[in-house]
Amino acid sequence: MSYQSMPDVLIVGGGASGLMAAVSAGRRGKSVLLLEQGDRAGRKLLITGKGRCNVTNNCGLDTLMANILQNPRFLYSAFAAFSPQDTMAFFEAAGVPLKTERGGRVFPVSDRAADIADALLRECRKAGAQFAQGKAVSLILEDGRTAGVCCEDGTAYWARSVILCCGGCSYPVTGSDGSGWALAEQAGHSRTDIRPSLIPILTEEDDPREMMGLSLKNVTLTVAEGEREIFSELGEMLFTHFGVSGPLALSASAHMRTLGTKRARPYQMRIDFKPGLTAEQLDKRLLRDFSGELNRDMIHSLGALLPRKSIPVMLRRAGIPFEVKVRDLTREQRRLLVGAIKGFTLTPKAFRPVAEAIVTAGGIPVKEVSPKTMASKLSEGLYFAGEMLDVDAYTGGFNLQIAFSTGYLAGISAAD
Repeated sequence: MSYQSMPDVLIVGGGASGLMAAVSAGRRGKSVLLLEQGDRAGRKLLITGKGRCNVTNNCGLDTLMANILQNPRFLYSAFAAFSPQDTMAFFEAAGVPLKTERGGRVFPVSDRAADIADALLRECRKAGAQFAQGKAVSLILEDGRTAGVCCEDGTAYWARSVILCCGGCSYPVTGSDGSGWALAEQAGHSRTDIRPSLIPILTEEDDPREMMGLSLKNVTLTVAEGEREIFSELGEMLFTHFGVSGPLALSASAHMRTLGTKRARPYQMRIDFKPGLTAEQLDKRLLRDFSGELNRDMIHSLGALLPRKSIPVMLRRAGIPFEVKVRDLTREQRRLLVGAIKGFTLTPKAFRPVAEAIVTAGGIPVKEVSPKTMASKLSEGLYFAGEMLDVDAYTGGFNLQIAFSTGYLAGISAAD
């Protein structure tokens, strides 16, 4: 086994939280070593926001807290230490101009996630952080204190403080393979049930397959659990060969906590293709559209109102034969068509594999971690940040903000 010199702070994992921890610890004048198992740090950042990187959300504390799904109160100190406005100021100062889009979502003006990752790496180096490649497989524990890690190749890294920023188990090709929880367990930590969050949804119905590739804008998705409505939001979504994806579906998935488990309750999704129109207004719109094409078949008469791929599906749901002439459409058939458009129902049956989730829900129980420092309550010298913790949020930049805030707080705490 080879032994390396002792930095003040050893950070295991080079994702968003690990990089921010390295910056904050290094800026406090401490020696920092960041250990990353992959060939480059920040790989998961490169695929966030479809390659654009929704870096944070330009909002106040109340809105931020309202968008945290799990253990929001635990994050008060982290958000107070490093807010969305601090995140924005950090990247602007690092040479990455930002812009705010719908819903407060913040992106680099360049729409390049690589600019965010590169800026973090630059700031790490400016702060004096050093990098090493290796996969940590065990903690070095001395009298209840975490004193370093041992790697798969036999290299041992000793440090005065160790921050685990190993991520969850989504997108394992980026290094988030769940191995960090095994390290934490060696120090006596437990782990909650792990489940996907912000993930595409499989449906019982085959209609999405027929509409595969159809992207909807300005539709409303509502989700009910039994008789209780648990989610309703206006936005964008996508039909796929297995079901639905896109921002609305991903956000909705975070509310379906029991889907695919033995505790699952009946869920139903309802899409309103025309939320800006009441049923009565939509009926009048149909009559206007139909007035100039009374001799056309119904299958060819809805192009001005609906996406082409959705027309056969809508007609089938309304029980209207494709070849029926517009002039022969009855009032009842028109009512059923309006109902299909305003209330397109789908039955969720499962999530895609957790490896495809944007974030992993669950992790180190927050009762085992100090919210004011991100320090372990079980092992001196050990800290946590990011997706390893049992905290997660909606889409919109909130999960990256959790990573930056907890990483920043862990970094300054480990350095002090």
